[in-house]
Amino acid sequence: MDQLPDFWRTEVFHPLSVHFPIVLLLLATLFKFIALWSSKITWDHGGRFLLILGVIGVWISIYTGNLADGIVSRQLCDPTVLKEHENFAYTTAWLFSIALILELLTRYIDLIKTRIVSVVLVLLMFSGSVTLAYVGHLGAELVYQQAAGVNIPTEDCAEFN
Repeated sequence: MDQLPDFWRTEVFHPLSVHFPIVLLLLATLFKFIALWSSKITWDHGGRFLLILGVIGVWISIYTGNLADGIVSRQLCDPTVLKEHENFAYTTAWLFSIALILELLTRYIDLIKTRIVSVVLVLLMFSGSVTLAYVGHLGAELVYQQAAGVNIPTEDCAEFN
């Protein structure tokens, strides 16, 4: 009789770590966008806080994705999707990281905070959100079309008995 593999496999750490930064970065973008037109400083501070947490999370997701890459890439029918997923993930991480650096420069080093800098920041974050959506699409392709990192039970599901 077959046994179920341990749930805490290396390739499972990536999907466990990736969803939280997705939400954080998308909400950070929304908060910063609202802050452009709102007089309440709460939107700006909230967006900054979410951006900091999201950037930390996205780099953790990159790390866990690299761990999973070595395991799942050998089992894929079309590994080019995985490579494109990885490349766009790095692009996403760098767009949000640059946005965070710009945000911190304007906040803590007294760089002149103008409307133009705020718009550039939101445009960077919006670009990052677009690439983030595409990375998610590619990740879903890997899981749902190629079963990347997925345990496929036997036909009779004997391992569940």
